[in-house]
Amino acid sequence: MRTTVTLDPDVVRLLKKEAHQRDQSFKIALNEAVRHAFQARLSPPPKRKPFVVKARSMGLRPGLDPTRLSELADELETDAFLALTKRLRKKTR
Repeated sequence: MRTTVTLDPDVVRLLKKEAHQRDQSFKIALNEAVRHAFQARLSPPPKRKPFVVKARSMGLRPGLDPTRLSELADELETDAFLALTKRLRKKTR
């Protein structure tokens, strides 16, 4: 099939270079490049071994809920801020 396509100058340079290196015509280099691009997109990705996370105990003391650790951190930060504020107030008096 014959068609007209407008290629960017950098694409033309790459295709001409590829055609020259492989001793092919521009037409063959273009067809192979387009074919390769579509095959890479349409073929399924290679199967990989699934990533497995090995769970380990966090060693938390009984009564600590790991889903609420951010709340505990907030409380500790608030306590530290209040203690610092209290110390600074005593110094300024």
